[in-house]
Amino acid sequence: MGGFFGIVSRQECLMDVFFGVDYHSHLGTRRAGMAAYDPEVGLQREIHNIKNAPFRTKFEHVFEEMRGTSAIGCISDSDPQPLLIRSKLGTFAICTIGIVNNAEALIERYLTTNGGHFDAMTGGKVNATELLAALISRKDNFAEGIRFVQEIVEGTASILILRDNGNLIAARDKLGRLPVIIGRNETGYSVTFESFAAIKLGYEQERELGPGEIVELSPDSLTVLNPPGNQKRICAFLWSYYGYPTSCYEGVNVEAMRYRNGALMARSDRENGVAEGIDYVGGMPDSGTPHAIGYANESGVPFARAFIKYTPTWSRSFTPAHQTERNKVAKMKQIPIHELIQDKKLLFLDDSIVRGTQIKETVEFLYENGAKEVHMRSACPPIMFGCKFHNFSRSASDMELIARRMIVELEGEEGFRYIDEYIDGATERGKKLREALCRKFDFASLEYQSLENIIKAIGLPACELCTYCWNGKE
Repeated sequence: MGGFFGIVSRQECLMDVFFGVDYHSHLGTRRAGMAAYDPEVGLQREIHNIKNAPFRTKFEHVFEEMRGTSAIGCISDSDPQPLLIRSKLGTFAICTIGIVNNAEALIERYLTTNGGHFDAMTGGKVNATELLAALISRKDNFAEGIRFVQEIVEGTASILILRDNGNLIAARDKLGRLPVIIGRNETGYSVTFESFAAIKLGYEQERELGPGEIVELSPDSLTVLNPPGNQKRICAFLWSYYGYPTSCYEGVNVEAMRYRNGALMARSDRENGVAEGIDYVGGMPDSGTPHAIGYANESGVPFARAFIKYTPTWSRSFTPAHQTERNKVAKMKQIPIHELIQDKKLLFLDDSIVRGTQIKETVEFLYENGAKEVHMRSACPPIMFGCKFHNFSRSASDMELIARRMIVELEGEEGFRYIDEYIDGATERGKKLREALCRKFDFASLEYQSLENIIKAIGLPACELCTYCWNGKE
């Protein structure tokens, strides 16, 4: 995954961009970068590895090395960026969000016949941002180049460019799967993935770009280079999991959606007469917590934190590169509160159940500390497909997904023909999936949020949401 932030201004803006990029740190753990434009110095750029240290500590000296009245920056879970590119369109800095699934085919078709070459990364992989920059530069202007990219890329590409005249060009991906939000204050414009980042820096939201929309920003103007398309598929998982609680996308706040989502799950449990006699409701920290608050408020069962994550030194359990290390860190972070666990019937809400590795260890940890029962609720439907539209919930294989593996155990690959039934907890196949997972993880009960109710909690038309990871529909 990843996020970007930029400002074009009539005054020095590097410090605001520094904080704006830092506000996107929850979206990536691998690399970060900043680029700036100053009328005297021109374009400057700096990139750092942030696997073992946060953005802020890596870039705290950037003000000694760079300055600018326009700047962009990004947090990336993939390739180093932003890149400085020199082409027939001029010199520019570029950063991107998304994933290019057909990179090799694009290189073969468009970029191998003219003797061009790319920097090769470890394993021979090409930096996707460099590839997109090369494709954009094939056309006569940025608007044509970005439209060209939007048409030929399989995956998703939102783009932020800093030109050598100080202007910014921002483009939302073709189907608007990820947000791009324009803000404005008395000195210029901002571009951001997370809405709160710009608001905290004093920018009022001007508008969200529409699907495929391209704009150019100067300190005094916003020019539409390509109007928005009519078809939108914004990622529903933004609200369920990786969006920041204080952000709004398409006018819908993340935290408020999670409260509604939890409340809908509580109503469903009440109607079905399940998970009765629960002592406490809790959330798998951190993103499961607001879903749990919504459940507790609706059900009347007290909310409690039966264990606390120790975060001063390990703020994110998925920071380490290897799964075994991630699991170890996750286990070391969990500090129990025995009074809230011993002999208690506990119900937890998690934002999702993807591979099941960490949730298994968490449930074992709760039983080891005296829990009488552990009930589990997933705040979204079973994840059946690895995302192919961005670089966050991706899996090397769909068979890494625990729901898929359970289907194979139940009836082999033939079961993939009935994924809609397995998603639905009211069908026989849906019940068998949940029972099998209860046995595997020692849940007293398990239920997933329904596709219908998560869409209801978001509050946008189903046709405007991407639900591919749940039902495979693009």
